[in-house]
Amino acid sequence: MSTPETGRDPQQGALAAQNPATRRHHDALMAARMYYLQDLTMDSIARQLRTSRSTVSRLLSFARGEGLVQIQIHSPVDTAAELEDEVSDRFGLAPQSVHVVPQVENLSEAESLDRVALYAARTLTSLVESRSVIGIAWGSTVSAMSRHLGRRPTHGSTVVQLNGAANTQTMGLGYASEIMRRFATAFDAAVEEFPVPAFFDRPETKAWMWRERSVRRVLEVQARMGLAVFGVGSVHADVPSHVYSSGYLDAADLESLAAEGVVGDVATVFFREDGSSEGIGLNARGTGPDLAALRTVPRRLCVVSGPSKAAALRGALNARLATELIVDEATARALLAEQA
Repeated sequence: MSTPETGRDPQQGALAAQNPATRRHHDALMAARMYYLQDLTMDSIARQLRTSRSTVSRLLSFARGEGLVQIQIHSPVDTAAELEDEVSDRFGLAPQSVHVVPQVENLSEAESLDRVALYAARTLTSLVESRSVIGIAWGSTVSAMSRHLGRRPTHGSTVVQLNGAANTQTMGLGYASEIMRRFATAFDAAVEEFPVPAFFDRPETKAWMWRERSVRRVLEVQARMGLAVFGVGSVHADVPSHVYSSGYLDAADLESLAAEGVVGDVATVFFREDGSSEGIGLNARGTGPDLAALRTVPRRLCVVSGPSKAAALRGALNARLATELIVDEATARALLAEQA
């Protein structure tokens, strides 16, 4: 049983003493409980744990970094909350599934992206559970997000790449693999990479490749996803989307997308502003998940930053691709202005 003074469990303490890593998690959790749940000061916690105040501070930082502590702020006068409600209402998202990151003045889109990526990385930790299959679509936003991921160890989890990364200039292995590695490290998960091009030259080549057992194995892992994480690509973004800036599309491809009314993509699958994707020729050659299949994933976290992506985000939301959205304040306002 826990003692009333500290909440210390003698059995957990004995186990923690046998393993330094377990002991550090145990002490961090103990300090976090006393600080956040019992409102004790760091000096008081230090006395009860028979350690120094600086050690308690480090334990609290460790607890936040490991995902043992998650902090949420709720303000009744927050304009971001009003934007969240309006976006949810207009696009049919569940209450509290939209998160608008407040924005200070004079931030560049690159700086705003980093703030949104940090918020998204911290939010993701609350969504990941053991034995999860997490689909990851590479891209500039998800790459930024991956650099902010804190540790949340799980058991039996897998991160699976949703779309190929190779093009005529590079196999894309370093770029996509690094993103996948960061997610896998954060959650102690296995990695399933997808070693195919982002786009095949011919639709029939894709059809044949999709019959190969090695490719089908990855597709079967994708089919078990409980959570998908993706950004929204846009050819008009001020911070260029990776698929549009790194040799994946030639001039003829870009011309065909413009002629077909394309505003953006998710996992290199393209759509129009009304959410439709029928008749877009490049999708027959792309290796990202069919949008109808993506909509079957129970939780779909969409992360977007930059008002220049407002039309692309509107298309993604009209296509019902997201169950949860993290977006900066300026982009949310631009999205609603376009919708009005």
